[in-house]
Amino acid sequence: MKDAAYTERPNRPLGIYALLYLAFLYIPVLFLPLFSFNDSLFITFPLKGFTTNWYGQMLTNEPMHAALMNSIKVGATTAVIATILGIFGAKAVTRFRIPGQKPVIFLIMLPLVIPGILLGVALLILLSRLGVPLSLYTVTLGHILITVPFAMATLIARFEGFDKSMEEAAADLGDNAWWTFWRVTFPMVFPGVLASLLLCFTISFDEFIMAFFLAGTDPTLPIYIYGQLRFPQKLPSVLALGACILVISFFVVFFSQWIRRRGTEEISGTGF
Repeated sequence: MKDAAYTERPNRPLGIYALLYLAFLYIPVLFLPLFSFNDSLFITFPLKGFTTNWYGQMLTNEPMHAALMNSIKVGATTAVIATILGIFGAKAVTRFRIPGQKPVIFLIMLPLVIPGILLGVALLILLSRLGVPLSLYTVTLGHILITVPFAMATLIARFEGFDKSMEEAAADLGDNAWWTFWRVTFPMVFPGVLASLLLCFTISFDEFIMAFFLAGTDPTLPIYIYGQLRFPQKLPSVLALGACILVISFFVVFFSQWIRRRGTEEISGTGF
């Protein structure tokens, strides 16, 4: 009883640290939507007044719309390809014995620890040597490189979350490997697949360093925003766009994590 009471006692220092960390992380971000409604070109206190004019300018800014569509295209393509590669990789490392499996996983996860600027410069040099012109395709290639580890990390946990004897049972009933995957494995890992798609899309959509080195004449949205920071008269509409992206990104990440957690709870509840 004493041990149970001890474990249930809240850890106040840890709770205070968590609150301070969240405040340090998110309070500066909250100034973004605040100043997007400020009736002034300058980011200063006190606020001059309330206005929605900057959101109106955002809606009529054609170059911004083009950059937004570029980011959506790159993000969607990156999410699909990275998730497909993540599915293959996660299934391989959880269902088969691969020679040198740990070094292979280490190489796949290596982009998580290598600074993005080094990867960007390395890819730029490689593509220049190969004579590949910079474009949205090269940006997509760089984003796939850095999102595959996130996809695999999400999907490995999902593949390990259910009993592989279900796949063996399907094979015993006459299904080949392809139909076993689609009829048994894929429905079980689908929440992880959806979470991977949303996570990879969000990472690609917000990524700047790779796009900065690998983009050609068609900028992605982060590059466009970076370029507009030099012009004070265009900054308020950029703040309005940033506020919209902040809200949408929050809901996308929250939804992906909710799907992942719900899928894990369903598997735990069924006893797999």
